[in-house]
Amino acid sequence: MVVTGLAQTKKRNFRQRELGLFGGASYYLGDLNPRGHFSLSKPAAGIFFRYSTHYRYAFRFGFNYGKIAGDDSKSKDLDQLERNVNFTSSIYDLHAIAEFNFVDYRIGNEKHYFTMFIFAGIGGYHFNPQTGVGPNRPSAANLHGGIVVKNYPRYQVNVPYGIGFKWHLTDIFGLGVEWSPRKLFTDYLDNVSSEYADDYMQGNPRTRDLYFLYGFTLSMRLPNPNKPCF
Repeated sequence: MVVTGLAQTKKRNFRQRELGLFGGASYYLGDLNPRGHFSLSKPAAGIFFRYSTHYRYAFRFGFNYGKIAGDDSKSKDLDQLERNVNFTSSIYDLHAIAEFNFVDYRIGNEKHYFTMFIFAGIGGYHFNPQTGVGPNRPSAANLHGGIVVKNYPRYQVNVPYGIGFKWHLTDIFGLGVEWSPRKLFTDYLDNVSSEYADDYMQGNPRTRDLYFLYGFTLSMRLPNPNKPCF
């Protein structure tokens, strides 16, 4: 009983700080790519700080940069082939999330060396889609031809969430892999929504776009300036 009590006290008082890097890819789902997960993935990278308050819980703050793209010409759907629109956009992603480990985990502990985890939080992002239409697809952020141009904010809020695995490599370094959708509150991530000037539907305004980040993380455990005394 004494040993168990000391172990639980140690877990409750556990503190760990990590600085890490993210490397992977990003992609989107929306009017130009309704169902193709991982389609047209582009490289993405980021940096983060993780603060663990327990073997099971952690908080993470980070910044990611990636690109997303969609292209009607890649589809087998006749309506998309007729519309013939494409886009690309850079994504600047800030996030604050909470993580829950399914089993006890900490870097540098061979007994608690691996866990599956889930996470969710709040974030913000900047996007600026560059869109082309027609056979020659001129590049322009605002197409005035037959498209109804909407003014929408390029800075918006999102809800990041996801799932992953992490395990310790050494006493200092930990490795992870994760997949994370971003729930959005806009249908203009791809600059496609609403309708053309002749009332022909350009996109489905009743749905919301999403973008995704997936890849690997490498984190380094930082020294604890105030090591707890048990």
